[in-house]
Amino acid sequence: MDISGLMSVAEAMPALRQLAEDLAGPQPDRTVVVAGAAQPFVVAALHRWLSVPTMVLVPTSEEARRFHSEVAAWAGQQSETLLFPEPDTLPYEDLTVDPYIEHQRLRVVACLVRAREARGRGDDSPIIVASAGAAARKTISPEGFGTAGHVIRRGTSVPPFDLVARWVDMGYERTSMVEVPGTFAQRGGILDVYPPHTGLPARIEFLGNMVDSIRLFDPNTQLSVEMVSEVDVVPAKEAAGGGEGTIADYLPPGSLVIEVEPRGVEAALEKLDVQARQLRAAHGDKAEWGRDSRVPYLLHGELEAELGGMRRVTLARWPSGEGSEHRLGFGAAPSYGGQLDVFVEEVKRLLRRRRTVVILSHQAARLAELLAENDVLATPVSQIDAPPEAGSLVLVAGSVSEGWTVGREVFVLTDKEIFGFVKQARAKKARPVEHKALLPDLSPGDYVVHVEHGIGRFVGMIRMQVDGAEREYLSLQYAAADRLYVPVDQADRVSRYLGSAGGTPTLTRLGTHEWERVKRRVKESAREMARELLALYATREVVPGLSFSPDTLWQQELEASFAYVETPDQMEAVNRVKEDMEKPKPMDRLVCGDVGYGKTEVALRAAFKAVMDGKQVAMLVPTTVLAQQHFDTFTERLSAFPTRVEMLSRFRSIKEQQAIIEDLKNGSIDICIGTHRLLQRDVSFKDLGLVIIDEEQRFGVAHKERLKRMRREVDVLTLSATPIPRTLHMALVGVRDMSTMETPPEERLPIKTYVSEYNGSLIREAVMRELERNGQVFFVHNRIHSIHRIAQTLRELVPEANMAIAHGRMSEEKLEQTMLDFTQGKVDVLICTTIIESGLDIPNVNTLIVNDADRLGLAQLYQLRGRVGRGNHRAYAYFLYGKGKRLTPAAEKRLQTIFEATELGGGFRIALKDLEIRGAGNLLGPEQSGHIAAVGFDLYCQLLAEAVEEARAGWLGAEGARPVMAQEALPSIDLPLSAYIPEAYVSDMGVRLDLYQRLARAKSLEEVTGLAEELRDRFGALPREVRHLFYIVELRVLAAQAGIESISRDGGEITVRTREGQLVDLARVLDQRRGVRVCSTQVRLDMGLVGGGWRGVLREIVETLAVHRRSGPGHAVLAGGPHHT
Repeated sequence: MDISGLMSVAEAMPALRQLAEDLAGPQPDRTVVVAGAAQPFVVAALHRWLSVPTMVLVPTSEEARRFHSEVAAWAGQQSETLLFPEPDTLPYEDLTVDPYIEHQRLRVVACLVRAREARGRGDDSPIIVASAGAAARKTISPEGFGTAGHVIRRGTSVPPFDLVARWVDMGYERTSMVEVPGTFAQRGGILDVYPPHTGLPARIEFLGNMVDSIRLFDPNTQLSVEMVSEVDVVPAKEAAGGGEGTIADYLPPGSLVIEVEPRGVEAALEKLDVQARQLRAAHGDKAEWGRDSRVPYLLHGELEAELGGMRRVTLARWPSGEGSEHRLGFGAAPSYGGQLDVFVEEVKRLLRRRRTVVILSHQAARLAELLAENDVLATPVSQIDAPPEAGSLVLVAGSVSEGWTVGREVFVLTDKEIFGFVKQARAKKARPVEHKALLPDLSPGDYVVHVEHGIGRFVGMIRMQVDGAEREYLSLQYAAADRLYVPVDQADRVSRYLGSAGGTPTLTRLGTHEWERVKRRVKESAREMARELLALYATREVVPGLSFSPDTLWQQELEASFAYVETPDQMEAVNRVKEDMEKPKPMDRLVCGDVGYGKTEVALRAAFKAVMDGKQVAMLVPTTVLAQQHFDTFTERLSAFPTRVEMLSRFRSIKEQQAIIEDLKNGSIDICIGTHRLLQRDVSFKDLGLVIIDEEQRFGVAHKERLKRMRREVDVLTLSATPIPRTLHMALVGVRDMSTMETPPEERLPIKTYVSEYNGSLIREAVMRELERNGQVFFVHNRIHSIHRIAQTLRELVPEANMAIAHGRMSEEKLEQTMLDFTQGKVDVLICTTIIESGLDIPNVNTLIVNDADRLGLAQLYQLRGRVGRGNHRAYAYFLYGKGKRLTPAAEKRLQTIFEATELGGGFRIALKDLEIRGAGNLLGPEQSGHIAAVGFDLYCQLLAEAVEEARAGWLGAEGARPVMAQEALPSIDLPLSAYIPEAYVSDMGVRLDLYQRLARAKSLEEVTGLAEELRDRFGALPREVRHLFYIVELRVLAAQAGIESISRDGGEITVRTREGQLVDLARVLDQRRGVRVCSTQVRLDMGLVGGGWRGVLREIVETLAVHRRSGPGHAVLAGGPHHT
């Protein structure tokens, strides 16, 4: 949202103009009284007039984020508005700062250095917004920043190894692929580097020691996007370069410092000082700090002294009573509190009086409709470029926290005034994320599945020479120590084995029919399941269901009252559900996504839609605590409507349960949320229209049968927090309606994850930090027999905390009461087993400590971590293992993966596939889990997709149709060429394997050409072996199009064999050439006669065959002369 066009309003404000003139004079310090809502506008106006670097100081981090987004909207794209964030750790805390935050701080520092070099005027004058804590925390000194930073220009001479050593000293981390700021990579004569202050990383290509070219590249695709003449490399860590400085050291002379609510700033710095002193005392003043070492932050008085030489403005909401403050002519905007008819009439009245009305709303489209119904036309826009005329109405999509008025002439109204609340928007800019750690890299020792040969163990990559040609192979070990060497051009036939979580597969025996039998058994089971799914799907297609009406006005009002801006995934799911409900057949849709990603809101909107048509809704949940949670949510959201919501569970007395059952029968209850109690025989509905099932896999077999019958009669919406893999989703297209939600619904921060030995002081520090911000803690200890002993230890460590124990062997009543006490905030620390793994959504729990984390599976660790980080506070997860314990390689790998996979929505990432396999088992049923384990997940999905396609073809009356998924085997190519990717060219085995698999999957010449360009861009000129590899891949693509079975060397000849039934005799075309013979089923090329150009001739032969095959059977030239079909 850019509303900088409204800055013209400031021109008509003499008091604001006078303030700017005073600040340009000799006595610049001023205190100004201005309503909080208008403060960001005032900052943008002063910056526009003065054109000097401006720093805004606010009390807290939350206020800094809000202030930054609003100042950016008012200032527009003409001004660079940056947030200087506060480190997410306290001084003296034994935790590392989030690199993303550190890089944002360094970006601000680099921006101010540029402004200082530009003498602090003009376009290089940024607006910096900082909390008190951010400004007080020390950073790299200007001397250290200047000494370490350097500019690399095209045409200059500098040894690459000197640059690498320098970057390491500057805090850059060496990686195989540059994807996030603060990293660099070296590949031969190419250096990639990502300075923290730039939008894109740079690729520097050398000729010897001379910089030949510099290109900016996209970190997601790794492809170059722009040539540049130079790149500025600045430090990647605040500690690099030595020395300590503050943000004030970087402000050029004459900068403007605007302090918002000075008392709040002083209180925030006092609190920081108290917390830091307590931490230092708790750590016993470690020797490395030293008794007279400098404190890593400024006290309030020291910060004031640092900023003393700048122009100063203090913004206060209320007058102090001293009478020396300037007052600006801003007033509070009128409030309508959701009374939209009053709001519309007021807008019409203001427009008649020639007042300017600006509406900033996340519900702009809805307001445009409402105004149009009352003869007021306004088209929603995303930005205001030009000043609005008097008597005009401007409607902008987007909102700020509050509105204001100026002299009763200009009215700026927001959702706060119109509806009584402002939807929380998510952060627009995504954090840069490393994907390489989450790719399915094969490591030696991993289990793999070969489509034709079965389950083996990946030994490594090996180069071998056959008939004078060198190739690279994947070496796989099978049962009885048998070895299989897979050429890299067939790498797509090998995939990492992903079976039942934690299970070890049995290696296949080569040279037997064992693997074929296993595949046949799994395929038959897949066919049976596909037929069942299709039968249910077909029944729903023909059984008449209820067609719900389009959305009502109340439906729109309910959806508008949602506190957050919906994610695209959420809107897509809502729209699909509504479309299904409006069709005249029963709905059966699965919506899956992580806990907290907005599934409940989808269910609530569907439920309300059903109620609007006079139907009842049943919502089934697996636990009483979850029932209570959903009941509270539904009751709160529907309180403004005449809708009765009830809950049927053991939290209701017998008498209450009987009354609810009676009211369900007579239809006076609209929505009933309950456990399996809702499925018992004594419960019946007067007019049931929709059933919502949360986590269906947690219900028993008998309950599932009842649900299966329901699916034939009423609309069913199923929710699942376990992710369903995309491959499985695609396999079930046409027999199961699914929506996936992968986007976090609000500005959620990634969970800060630590892996450490058990440490009592660390536990105490983590719990106390959470209690200080009024939060709660999960402490997971998955051993019931020792959980009470651990609880006693924790009570001694943190006597200040109120603790409770929860595990699966407690009586259900006691367990549920404990969980209820915890959700209601009566308990600070819940010491529990993994029973918290799924379901609960408690925003106040933001610290998780897992004891003996090395004993848990990756899926468990990931789902446990998903219990925290629900709110907008930074969440912490500590995975602890026994002191002095030697971890197994597998446990170490699991902990390393959970440590690296911190991206939000990481449950949909491939490295966490065992979680997805659990999701697959939940969706398909436990009996299919065994089949997934037998052949591996990827092959299972392929077989299931084929079975579904066969079943659909049969249902559509095309029994003999070939399944779409079934494809011809690719041609085998065996030529006397050394074709592989040398280690000297691409050193990382994981990257090489990924490239081999992408080449093996290439289906068109365009794809192959694109890959060749990518390799040239990323790794430099293609070596001879790589050029040969691309030649073979291109030949294979063409051969597949030509219906060729194989191209192989046979003595001094190369033989091209066509598939049976696909022979095209091109003797009249090809016999013209010397050294080429066309036989009845093959073409032979004599390398001796053709000479060194045999590769070009071979390609021409294959291209000709491909062209003739594509031109259709009517134009084919068959053996024996022309023949038309």
